[in-house]
Amino acid sequence: MRLHAGMPELINDGSPFTTEHAPSIGLTPKMLRLRLDQGLLRREFRNVYVDAAVPDSRRTRLRALALVTPDNAIVCDETAAWVRGLDVFAPGRRRDLAPSMLVRHGTARVERPGSSGRQAIIDPDDVEYVDGLFVTTPLRTASDLLRRMYRPYALAAADAFAHAGLIDVDEMIDYVARLKGYRGIVQARSLAAVVDARTQAPGESWQRLRILDAGLPPPTPQFEVVDDFGRSYFIDLPYPDVLVGTEYDGREFHTDDRHRQHDRERRTYLSDLYGWRWVIGTRERIFGDDVSFRARAGDAAGHHAVGAPVGHTPPARGGNPLVEGRQPPPRRHWVRR
Repeated sequence: MRLHAGMPELINDGSPFTTEHAPSIGLTPKMLRLRLDQGLLRREFRNVYVDAAVPDSRRTRLRALALVTPDNAIVCDETAAWVRGLDVFAPGRRRDLAPSMLVRHGTARVERPGSSGRQAIIDPDDVEYVDGLFVTTPLRTASDLLRRMYRPYALAAADAFAHAGLIDVDEMIDYVARLKGYRGIVQARSLAAVVDARTQAPGESWQRLRILDAGLPPPTPQFEVVDDFGRSYFIDLPYPDVLVGTEYDGREFHTDDRHRQHDRERRTYLSDLYGWRWVIGTRERIFGDDVSFRARAGDAAGHHAVGAPVGHTPPARGGNPLVEGRQPPPRRHWVRR
């Protein structure tokens, strides 16, 4: 099969395939690695590949997942978001490429190389059947991520669902309020209350949480400034009343000189024209023990910043990232997952 006339044949007719299936279509392990290095193949996740010329679509992703998903498994967490076109993976996990699946409590766990599985209590209304696969609904997926992820990444994930129009924030607040006994539910409820659909990037979510943790008033995400010529400029997280703009300049999203130069020119223009002042966050200032960002933001906005709560610093390697600042419940208690 070809996508357009004159194009070469697609590997495996454009269908995803597994490492185990590769020899049957004439690809030895060496040839598989070579075509991957040449950019002719795209790795969907571990041990699953597709011709790089095939567009990255929800249908392609579901077809790839179907190759490794057992009949009793439900696609969940970051993988369920990925199916819906959202990249909510934590920065350190973006290249793990391990699908997340769950099975209903009391059934056999998913034990397949390259996949991550767990048992869970799940209501039938929390599952959708999508093109041959069971997938957690957007509301259940977002609530699970709010419970299970490290706080800044959890908020970024829920913000992404809200921004994409996949969840309603009020429904999310009501949903997590009804959950009882689930691990991480206290975190989920506190974060659900500050989910904001106006947020456009993970760095904005991380920085907004840092601001709120410091006891500062909530900024206004994506505030529009229109100049005298009718041109619009958007500021990530400003305090418009005092003309203070806070923005996140992270290496994840400002990777080249062109982006950085554009931001400098925009900020200089708004400063010269209207008197805007700027407090810029970076990964080093937002995460860890650096207090300079919250102190400068508080001073500029006219508020006293307090210390961030326990759990803002990423957990040490080998620690439990699911519940920050708390020990797991005693073994005699049943905790829903």
